[in-house]
Amino acid sequence: MKKILLLTVLVVMAAAGNSMAWDIRIPATFGQDQFKDLTREFGSAIAYRNLAPAEPLGITGFDVAAQASFINIDKETSQWKNVTNNEAPNYIAYPTIRARKGLPFGVDLGAMYSYISNTSIQLYGAEISKAILEGGIASPAVGIRGSYTRLAGAGDLSLQTAGIDASISKGFIFVTPYAGGGMLWLDGKSNSNAVSLKSESIWQPRGFVGVKISPLPLVGLTAELEYAARPIYSVKLGVSF
Repeated sequence: MKKILLLTVLVVMAAAGNSMAWDIRIPATFGQDQFKDLTREFGSAIAYRNLAPAEPLGITGFDVAAQASFINIDKETSQWKNVTNNEAPNYIAYPTIRARKGLPFGVDLGAMYSYISNTSIQLYGAEISKAILEGGIASPAVGIRGSYTRLAGAGDLSLQTAGIDASISKGFIFVTPYAGGGMLWLDGKSNSNAVSLKSESIWQPRGFVGVKISPLPLVGLTAELEYAARPIYSVKLGVSF
């Protein structure tokens, strides 16, 4: 277990310093369809992801965590090559710090902050979740969640996302697998002086599967695979009490 925790810490540290300097600049040759694709791809990448089973924390529960997400970018087929002068890496990796607090009636509130290294890009987000079924020895937990993120410092791109999804989970000793899906609303706006583009508002489906491992008191390690516009891999190391 110590090796797994160390590996998780190293993954988060790698996400904090993996990429070369780059920025988003929309060129004069950029078309409306290309901007729509950029909104879908980047919006899906930055959308809030919970990385947690469906059961609530409980009224006294509190969770703090470090998370890293990795998004593979095929610059030959996506819009990244055009808006980054081919300077962005083949994948985006960003660390996140986050906190979540349990409230009465199976409700949890959470918030996150992220900074993509070697850029001016920052992310802010918040979530609210509600357990429809809190789960038990023989029954799974079922929950719904709403979330919001806003992008800042991304050059010519302003972007915000909102999401709603449902998930189900069932614990087995110290392992809790979960799965879910929902919809993302992605709202992109161009700030480019080189070309005039209309804002884009897009609905994007997404699905995810994950597992939380808690072999030690208070400590939890969660890994998740999500697919929206592209595959997104995430790992989270948290402390719950």
